[in-house]
Amino acid sequence: MIRHGETTGDIEDRYGGDYDDNLTKTGQQQAKKLSKKLANRGIEVIFVSPLRRAQQTAKKLSETLQVEIQTVKGIKERNRYGILTGMVKSEAKEKYSEASEKVNEFTNTVEGAEKYSEFVSRITTTFNSLLKEKYQTIAVVTHGGPLSVIFEKILKVEWGKAEDCGYAEIEHRNGKLRIVETDGINFKKLTD
Repeated sequence: MIRHGETTGDIEDRYGGDYDDNLTKTGQQQAKKLSKKLANRGIEVIFVSPLRRAQQTAKKLSETLQVEIQTVKGIKERNRYGILTGMVKSEAKEKYSEASEKVNEFTNTVEGAEKYSEFVSRITTTFNSLLKEKYQTIAVVTHGGPLSVIFEKILKVEWGKAEDCGYAEIEHRNGKLRIVETDGINFKKLTD
């Protein structure tokens, strides 16, 4: 499970969510560095969110790993910000102060946003379908929101944050899931 690299929206301090921004040069370098770390892991395919930042990260990985990329709509980031999506945060606070306050709590839904419960359902369904894929070792390039659902709701671990191009290796054996290794993904409490 991989989070994409640094984006233009990150450095411009925009409301992200399903805002379709690009990787920065730093983000591209992060993805290239990650591809070298994952080079000998036996990855057979990369499943990726349809958003550009994830696609660009997956492309960098694929160039090194020499594997196919498959786009999976269900692992796309949540449209958490609705009418605020893509706006610079300072501008959004002026134009939509109430909505700007409301989005501070991630389970809240503002105008035009995807409901949190629907997002959790979408990610859970998609993750469970990926577990049934024919491959032994897959990479999934996604976003912070889907990762939070996977770790907290499915794996039942308290997560903290995923850095740009952070990843967690998850083992699926005999119907059980276990976090084997993490790099750039921080947990508040990780138990085995």
